[in-house]
Amino acid sequence: MRDLENDRLLIRALRPDDRDVFAAIVDAAFGSPHGAAEYSDMVNYHALGERVHDILHQPPYGERAVVLQASGVVIGLVGFVPCLRPFAQLPSFGGVPDARYTAEVGLFWAVAPEHRGRGIATEAARAMIAYAFDELRLARIVATTDHDNPASIAVMRRLGMTIDRNPFATPPWHQVVGFLDAPANRL
Repeated sequence: MRDLENDRLLIRALRPDDRDVFAAIVDAAFGSPHGAAEYSDMVNYHALGERVHDILHQPPYGERAVVLQASGVVIGLVGFVPCLRPFAQLPSFGGVPDARYTAEVGLFWAVAPEHRGRGIATEAARAMIAYAFDELRLARIVATTDHDNPASIAVMRRLGMTIDRNPFATPPWHQVVGFLDAPANRL
């Protein structure tokens, strides 16, 4: 995937030297601390995946660095992920209890705590959405979060996503889903 940039942000592939900032952002966003070797493996996986996806003409799944143009500092992560969930459980998709799982292209974001509240997640996600609809020609993008993550839900709203809540208790990790269909003029 090519780099995406605007006046404020650069979205680029992760590099091995991003390990420490990657670890800090992941720990702050998801509270799942790992060891230095595991973080090195994760960053190397994403860096290698970037090249392999291009070679195989596969979707550009994986995490990318969000960098402030002015300083060159990595302040967040954004990317596409395969999102396998029972989407038909959601009211907008039919509201079927115990639905089978289907795949969608998921969009995610995480921003370092000291850079939150400045529109960075929304700006980075918008760049990825434009790329997804204009260059990958995707029909839809989804984003998922928990009920107790109002900041992420607010980003979904600012992106123009339709927000849907799973009316069923299971699976517990399938709580809030935002989805955005490609505009008719981009199909």
